[in-house]
Amino acid sequence: MTGSDESTLAFAELQPDDILTTMEELGFHCDGRFLALNSYENRVYQIGIENQQPVVTKFYRPGRWSDEAILEEHSFSAELADAEIPVVAPLMLHGKSLHHSGNFRLSVSPCRGGRAPELDDKDLMRQLGRLVARIHLLSETKSFLHRPMLDIETYGYQSSAYLLEESFIPASLEDAYQGIVRHLFDNIDACYERAGNVRNLRLHGDFHPGNVLVAGERLHIVDLDDAKTGPAMQDLWMFLSGDRNEQTPQLSTLLEGYQEFRSFDARELNLVEALRTLRIMHYAAWLARRWEDPAFKLAFPWFNSARYWDEHILSLREQAALMEEPPLTWTS
Repeated sequence: MTGSDESTLAFAELQPDDILTTMEELGFHCDGRFLALNSYENRVYQIGIENQQPVVTKFYRPGRWSDEAILEEHSFSAELADAEIPVVAPLMLHGKSLHHSGNFRLSVSPCRGGRAPELDDKDLMRQLGRLVARIHLLSETKSFLHRPMLDIETYGYQSSAYLLEESFIPASLEDAYQGIVRHLFDNIDACYERAGNVRNLRLHGDFHPGNVLVAGERLHIVDLDDAKTGPAMQDLWMFLSGDRNEQTPQLSTLLEGYQEFRSFDARELNLVEALRTLRIMHYAAWLARRWEDPAFKLAFPWFNSARYWDEHILSLREQAALMEEPPLTWTS
């Protein structure tokens, strides 16, 4: 099992002194406060600045994105911020948003605090729906050229192939795993067929409660690192939780806000469980690809155990069944 590439161990070279030196070179006078924030794919730090508010510095994992893809994300963030959508966009420093330090690329953003949203708050859910719709109104005016597409190939086929080729799936479970993923792919295809020719647009891509900060009556949207092209439903379904009876009123409230700014294509409700399935598959492969990174072994000690793969296959079976049920209902 290799389970890693050159980028997996790259952050072993990144030391606090190097980070602070880089910030000084960018013109910041650091006051010594240094806090690592919750991020695994990249390395993100809150840096104290003398007589000013702290800033957040993101060091991008080498080899993951091209410069063009990162700059496209930055441009999208800036477009949204310029439209007064509360996205935390990277700062322009010396005329640039992307900077280089040795083998690393980095950006610097304002520091915004807040708590996670409470999804049983209907007013907040409507507000989130309005924000997503405003993002989509702007995002549909252009297309990404360098960011990936969210589809069954990138999130499904490539994920399962990696797990099998790198021998992450235990030999005793290979037949069961291969059987269920074949079934899943058939069901995902069927979901997309029922949805029809839905429009793909620029997305936040990883829009879940952890990427929304609530400060008083204000919201801040963070972390567009996974911005990609895909269906509008991708930026909505992760705010739904619980069983069907719980998700239905959540969906209604979310789309009530969304419809204030942008029409929602109800055919996309056929994609909810397909997108959830693709995320589950992609997440397992993501952990596998980064498994040699010491930070991942510390943060996800339960991964790659026999119990993990048993539960993973069980969750895939549950998804197969959910995709065969009628989609969530919503009346505009």
